[in-house]
Amino acid sequence: MSVNVDSGATLAAVPQDANDLRGFHMRRLMAKPVTWIAGGISVLAVGIGLAVGVGPLIGLIGAVVVALIVLVIVFAIADNRAEDDFFRAYASARGLQWSDSRGSLPPVTALLRKGDNRYTELTLTGQLPAGPNGLLAHYTYEEESTDSDGNRQTSYYHFTVAFCELPEVSMICQELALQRRSGFRFLDSAEDKFRKRQRVEVESEEFDKRYETFIGEHDDMNTARQIFEPSFIVWLSENAPKNFSFELVAGALCLAVKGQLDNAKDLDALCAGAGIVAKRLAGEAEEGTITAGSSAPA
Repeated sequence: MSVNVDSGATLAAVPQDANDLRGFHMRRLMAKPVTWIAGGISVLAVGIGLAVGVGPLIGLIGAVVVALIVLVIVFAIADNRAEDDFFRAYASARGLQWSDSRGSLPPVTALLRKGDNRYTELTLTGQLPAGPNGLLAHYTYEEESTDSDGNRQTSYYHFTVAFCELPEVSMICQELALQRRSGFRFLDSAEDKFRKRQRVEVESEEFDKRYETFIGEHDDMNTARQIFEPSFIVWLSENAPKNFSFELVAGALCLAVKGQLDNAKDLDALCAGAGIVAKRLAGEAEEGTITAGSSAPA
C-alpha cells in the first residue's frame, strides 16, 4: 500500500503565469490586417451613422466607444490564447494531459456536491508534480437565486482542485474534512450539538485559528489524532497553500483553494500539498493495516 509521490523531482521551467504571453498575442492580433479592417469598418459605420443621424459630436463619441470595445475584444482574445498556451506548456513540462473541454468530477465530497450546476473548465491529468496520480482542475459551481422582483440570477464560485483516489484509506477513515475556520471558536461546542460529524481537536493554537477539522459520525477519533501528527500540523499551520482545504470521503480526496490558479508556482504548490496530504493518509492506512495484521490470531 503506497502513494507514488516524487517529492525530489526537478520541475522544468515554464512561463511564470498565464499573463506572460498576453502581450505577445496582443501584438500578433494588432498586426493582422483583418483586425484593423474589421475594427475600422465598425468604428466608421457607427461614427458616420451617428454623425449623420444625431450630430458630429455624438458620432465622434460613438466612434471612440466602438474603438474601445474593439480593443477590449482583442484583449480578451489575447488573454484567452495566452492562458491556453500557458496551460499547454505547463502540462507538457509536468508530463500531464491537458484539456480545456468542460467536464465534471464525481460528486463525492461536500464541495463537489454544492450548487445547482457544477463543472470543470480545464483539467490536467496524470502524476501531479510532487503529488499523487490524479488530476488538477479549474472547478466552478453555480447557485441560482431569485430576488424579490422574481428576477433570477446566477452566482459563480471558482476553485482550483486536486483530486485523487486513495481506496486503502477508507479502511481507517470514511470521512475527514479540514476546512478554513469561518466562525468564532467559543461557539464550537454549541455548533457541535447540531452536527453529526465529530470535531477533531489538536494541540496547536495556530492550527486552531486557521482550521476546523471533522471526521465522520462513526470514524475513530484515535485514528484521526494519529493522522494529525505534529509535523503534519506544523505544515498545515505554516506552509500549506493559502486558503487551502481538503475533504476525504470513502477514499476520494479533494484538495481545494479558492480562485482559479494560473501561476506555475501556485499550481506546483497545490500539487505538492496534495502529495503531502495523500502520503500522510496512505501512511497511516498502511500502519493501521500492519498493526491489524500483527494483532490477528495465528
